[in-house]
Amino acid sequence: MITKKRKIANTKVDANKAYTLKEASALVKEINTTKFDSSVDLHVRLGVDPKKADQAIRGTVSLPHGTGKTKRVLVLCTPDKEAEAKGAGADHVGLDEYIAKIEGGWTDIDVIVATPSVMPKIGKLGKVLGPRNLMPNPKTGTVTNDVAAAVNDLKGGKIAFKVDKVGIIHASIGRVSFAPEKLTENCMEFINAIIKLKPATSKGTYLRGIHMASSMSPGIMVDTKSVQN
Repeated sequence: MITKKRKIANTKVDANKAYTLKEASALVKEINTTKFDSSVDLHVRLGVDPKKADQAIRGTVSLPHGTGKTKRVLVLCTPDKEAEAKGAGADHVGLDEYIAKIEGGWTDIDVIVATPSVMPKIGKLGKVLGPRNLMPNPKTGTVTNDVAAAVNDLKGGKIAFKVDKVGIIHASIGRVSFAPEKLTENCMEFINAIIKLKPATSKGTYLRGIHMASSMSPGIMVDTKSVQN
């Protein structure tokens, strides 16, 4: 059943119109139907074949205004790195005790940072962490000896992204409480990061479609030309 608020929101969005990024950033706030501070998500469809290794786009980007959500960070490291991780603001720091907790099903975290030396121990957690996109990875900066910098980046608005099996990248780029200008700037930073990762083997149109939406609100089609000029 469609709620009255959702029906009103639907009337404010023209499903056949491609809005500029600036227009979409303002409209997504106007059509929000939730009482809580909803996440604003961007869905970018790319002209790539994710089955090909060189077209399986993935990367990280630091959003200028953050995501509006403070990430819960676990750092898995040896004792000599624990003070550094705690000083940077990590929520959980340790190794063997957390490996045991994760094996028991605990995943009450948003991201895991690990030092290279402990990765052999973490490998066995792949079945638990992999499906939840929590496995540390050098490509996303979550496998590093500089744990302080990694934690600071993550707490400050750094997000990781990757293309899914049908060629779409999904990411939260803010909250409906953000000013439209901040949403626009976060979106541009995110999209520019994706553009920079365009593989040489990708043929035809790279940015095939962009949609913006908040929780439980209709999607807004974004004109791809408005983010490339």
